[in-house]
Amino acid sequence: MSYQLSFGTYDDALRMVGTASTPRTAATVVGGGRIQLFAAMVHDGNRSYWDVDYAREQWGGLLAPPASLMSWLIPPPWRPGERAPTSLALRVPLPGTSFVNAANDVEFLEPIVEGDRLAVIEELVSVSPEKRTRLGMGHFVETLETYRRQDGAVVARSRNTLFRFTPEASS
Repeated sequence: MSYQLSFGTYDDALRMVGTASTPRTAATVVGGGRIQLFAAMVHDGNRSYWDVDYAREQWGGLLAPPASLMSWLIPPPWRPGERAPTSLALRVPLPGTSFVNAANDVEFLEPIVEGDRLAVIEELVSVSPEKRTRLGMGHFVETLETYRRQDGAVVARSRNTLFRFTPEASS
C-alpha cells in the first residue's frame, strides 16, 4: 500500500489544528467470527471471546478484544466505485517524506460486542515545531480518534502521534 502525503509548511499544518474528519462508519458490524479469528491469531482463550452463552450473560454478546479496535474500521482494499479513506494525519501539509508511529494511547469507555457497528471521527490535535531525532528532522502530529457505536455512545478514544520526517542521509 502506498500513502499519499500532503506537503506544505509548518504554518499550513498549524492552520489545520482542530480540523475533524467526517464520520466514517464501518462497512460491517462487529462479528463473532472475526472476534474469534483475532483471538485465535494471538492465542487468547478469554471466555468472553469464545463462549457465546457466557459472553451474552456478561456483555450482551461476544466481546471484541481491545486490541482489535482499529480493525473494525479498516476499509476493504477495494470496493466498486469507492476510494479508500485517507487518515487525517497523512493529509496534514508538512515537509517530510516518511512517517513512523511514535505513540498510541487508547481509552475504552464501553464494551464493544458482536452486532455493534462502529463509526470514527479523527481530529487533528496538534503539530509540534520542527524537532531533530535520530531518524531526521520532522514534526510530531497528534490526532484523536473518537469511536462511537450505532446508538451514538462513545466506546473508545485513541490518541495517536506520528513523526513526519525526512530521513537523515546515511554515512
